[in-house]
Amino acid sequence: MTSAPRGPGSGQTALVIGAGIGGLAAAVRLAQAGFAVTVLERHATPGGKMRCLRSDAGPVDAGPTVLTMRPFIEELFADLGEALDDHLTLHRQHLIARHFWPDGSCLDLYDSLALNVGSIRHFAGNPAAQQFLAFSDRARVLFSSFNGPMMQTAAPSRLALALTCLRSPRLIARMAPFSSLATLLENSFDDPRLAQLFGRYATYVGGAPDQVPATLALIWQAELSGVWKIHGGMHQLARTLETLCIARGGQFVYNSHVSEITQTAGRATGVLLADGSRIKADVVVFNGDPRALATGALGEQATCIAPQTRSVARSLSAQVWSFAARPEGPDLAHHNVFFRNSGQSEFDALARGALVPDPTLYICAMDRGDTTPPPTVERFEIIANAPPLPALDQEFAQCHTRTFQTLRRHGLSFDPEPGPDALTTPTGFDQLFPASRGSLYGQSPHGLMAAFQRPTARTALQGLYLAGGGAHPGAGVPMAILSARHAVEAILADPTLTSMSRRMATPGGMSTESAPAEPAPSASSRS
Repeated sequence: MTSAPRGPGSGQTALVIGAGIGGLAAAVRLAQAGFAVTVLERHATPGGKMRCLRSDAGPVDAGPTVLTMRPFIEELFADLGEALDDHLTLHRQHLIARHFWPDGSCLDLYDSLALNVGSIRHFAGNPAAQQFLAFSDRARVLFSSFNGPMMQTAAPSRLALALTCLRSPRLIARMAPFSSLATLLENSFDDPRLAQLFGRYATYVGGAPDQVPATLALIWQAELSGVWKIHGGMHQLARTLETLCIARGGQFVYNSHVSEITQTAGRATGVLLADGSRIKADVVVFNGDPRALATGALGEQATCIAPQTRSVARSLSAQVWSFAARPEGPDLAHHNVFFRNSGQSEFDALARGALVPDPTLYICAMDRGDTTPPPTVERFEIIANAPPLPALDQEFAQCHTRTFQTLRRHGLSFDPEPGPDALTTPTGFDQLFPASRGSLYGQSPHGLMAAFQRPTARTALQGLYLAGGGAHPGAGVPMAILSARHAVEAILADPTLTSMSRRMATPGGMSTESAPAEPAPSASSRS
């Protein structure tokens, strides 16, 4: 299926390797701009890490569960001439998350500063409430200050950040540039439970609170500004972007393994598939872990891309359970965290490549958080942090014990408890996403300069661009969508594209030496 010319890419071809959220967002933007787009995905469905597993209660999310920064997603739909609400039903979570500790204490946080002040005052006293207000003010300033020079820019620079600080001298003190997030929180809160709670935000980008910079306190502002639940599950966003791309002439080829990115005279020219066929294109977008390029997983000619990923430490992985069961115990919200007594000792163990027997556990109760009461059998996703490979991967029995025995100590049980098919470990993630070493967030976010060390959309190989959580601006659904915008803007600004000779396109919109065996089925033909 082809589309009518729409813009500067009319008549030109683009290949997107990987149908993760960054690849989908890049593909649909390119299709909107008039490119003939083909997405090559090694798995059978779109979404990448935004995946789901089957259960008796329906598909269960097995990837991202927290959706923040809604304006970034609305911007994508608006640029397509669409309205987000016309395609997806989003439920705002006024109760952001419910937090439990082994001593029986519980704290709810909301999307209202005033409600949070009252909740924390009841939980830990008036001094803690005042400390929370000061911390929230810091997070707000950091978010607004870093949004432009770091997230919104395609290639962050130290100079741009320095100029931002010069224009707002008080910002440097709020950044606490020589402090870790853990140190900042220890100095911000007398109650260690609050430091533990906000320190957990380091794991959103695959880091440990004592190793990531204090500036990541800004994540709290992102949550305070709104957390959303997608009706039907997070994977519905991936399906929607796939449908919108197909409607603009894009096509998807699943179970398609790319073995090499081809190039001529220093420019990417297409791909070689595992079945021996070659596909030519004017532009190639890689939506995978950049380490796969650097380590030669897609050919020696791409090893010049993101060379730092060969040596920089990897971010955290996880043990993830996705299943359906009947819960019994404390009342759960949509998002829940069950803390252990000592947070730091768990991160110390992870740094050694080890696991504690009683981890902090995050639970997404998928069927809660909207206007309908949950069914008797509910869908759950449980996440425990784990080190990336080559740490020793635990057997199913060990993973099962450390998860569900810990929850039983909190008074929470499930009937039935899930079996091996419901569990994904770091080894499983490495198999799903080659060359990732099981890491869920790419290279480590540790250190003050980590944000400047991520690969950006433009690469050293002309015609090859990066999108996804492994590239700037980093991990998370909104960041992956933003990375796709950076990639497409770079493509549309490439002066060589406008002067390149037009290639003859196949009916599927690709310029090929040997086209894929069959085009992707339309969205309506998939379950």
